[in-house]
Amino acid sequence: MDGPAGPSPCRLRERRDEVITPMKRLKVNDSCPSDSCQCDRTQGEVKIKSKRFGRGAVESGLTHECGVFGAIGTGDWPTQVDIAQVICLGLVALQHRGQESAGIVASEGKSARTFNTHKGMGLINNIFNDEAMKKLKGNLGIGHTRYSTSAASEEVNCQPFVVHTAHGALAVAHNGELVNCSSLRKMVLGRGVGLSTHSDSELITQALCLNPPEGETNGPDWPARINHLMRLAPLSYSLVIMLKDKIYAVRDPYGNRPLCLGKILPMGSSYAYKQSSSKHAAVLLNGCAKNGVEDKAEGWVVSSESCGFLSIGARYVREVLPGEIVEMSRHGIRTVDVVDRPAGKHQAFCIFEYVYFARADSLFEGQMVYSARLQCGRMLARESPIDADIVSSVPESGTAAAHGYARQSGIPFMEVLCKNRYVGRTFIQPSTRLRQLGVAKKFGALSENVRGKRIVLIDDSIVRGNTIGPIIKLLRDAGAAEVHIRIASPPLKYPCYMGINIPTREELIANKMDSFKLAEHVGADSLTYLSVEGLVSAVHYNMKVTPSDGVGGHCTACLTGDYPGGLPDDVDW
Repeated sequence: MDGPAGPSPCRLRERRDEVITPMKRLKVNDSCPSDSCQCDRTQGEVKIKSKRFGRGAVESGLTHECGVFGAIGTGDWPTQVDIAQVICLGLVALQHRGQESAGIVASEGKSARTFNTHKGMGLINNIFNDEAMKKLKGNLGIGHTRYSTSAASEEVNCQPFVVHTAHGALAVAHNGELVNCSSLRKMVLGRGVGLSTHSDSELITQALCLNPPEGETNGPDWPARINHLMRLAPLSYSLVIMLKDKIYAVRDPYGNRPLCLGKILPMGSSYAYKQSSSKHAAVLLNGCAKNGVEDKAEGWVVSSESCGFLSIGARYVREVLPGEIVEMSRHGIRTVDVVDRPAGKHQAFCIFEYVYFARADSLFEGQMVYSARLQCGRMLARESPIDADIVSSVPESGTAAAHGYARQSGIPFMEVLCKNRYVGRTFIQPSTRLRQLGVAKKFGALSENVRGKRIVLIDDSIVRGNTIGPIIKLLRDAGAAEVHIRIASPPLKYPCYMGINIPTREELIANKMDSFKLAEHVGADSLTYLSVEGLVSAVHYNMKVTPSDGVGGHCTACLTGDYPGGLPDDVDW
């Protein structure tokens, strides 16, 4: 993953620090004063404002917004499961999804008025020390780790959000970004509700406090309230919502953001795969244990990804379906409602979860992310073969695709870059110069593997095009004869307004240079991308569901400009 480039001369897309009048419209087919600008002018007229106008500055490059986690003990309370520790370990497994802040809210299940809460800025292991964990007593709880896309990186925006309603305390953790944030915000404010932040997540929390249109009898109807929210805001979110003694797991009707369920098993139960004689040789036990007898659950967990389940003694059960509302209680889990997508719309799971964001050992749509990345490398080798001595990768996100490329091409895989694991991701740093210098401190070249070799170097994606050049220079200085860049995803050309902080179009290098000019710009002997068709085919290759009738559909908006919900009136990127 590469870092940012300098500003483009193109005047058609706003810079982040410019504030354009919200009602001002610019046509994207207006003439551009720069001869070198190759920005796409095929989109229709859209309302343009500054990047997420009025909702906090966004300084980092390509980042994901947040991971959510929840856990609840079953049977009699107090539970034997240390819920706070389970949530903390679950968040550690999701640390790659957010490194700015984190929080845990726990409930003992007794009082509807008070929750035990601890939140802070920084990494999870620094926030949750022994003293903090002792305060987080509870039989159920939810947690969150955050990147900011729709509000500034400040402590006031740390999640989960807690509000006190007429019916007791309510806590919400959110992954994603509301497409119609502006209109929903106006509606909530119009009901006399005050908001203390610009966060979508607080907006969701307050919207849940509104009575559903059909009214309520005998107290609050939380599934109806959640259903009402989902109809007001169809994109984009995965939510964990906690009340005194229940957790609701919610995924938007398009299935854009991931969410899955796991089962905490008694110690000594089998967590492994079992061999099946069906067409899928390895399947997860999915709640069944030895001799077909179901293991009794000691608790249930819900998470943005399944990667941390084994480490907390939990077994992957299934994904939360698009539009599904799952109720988790001491008695188990059950589906209480499913909200359908608008007519004619298809499922739109973010395909970049496979490309970059998810951890390689997570499961989506019946397959491991690693296997999809491996297949991307195979497809890349078919589409863009080259005569070379070795295949290697920009570690670590490009490694699975590099192995796939090597297997398909027959060219041996060999490591050429040594990664310093004590520095952060380069795109987190706000300064372009620091990003460029960051490559030197992040990677070293294995000169004995490099010297005199023709290298195919695989990376997962190129955003601004700043770090791949210094990496190529590093390899050439170490004696590489040729460096051919192969990117295991298509060129990024469009921003995302559904929870991924993709830079403005003027900052995306693919809108300025084709692959030939980019190869010359970064000093590569050649550079090619995986096609959109190749990426979709690779993701579908090992899926356990057939991508038809809207099932297994994927959002490719950042690659194609085809947004699953269309372009809303209040798009503000």
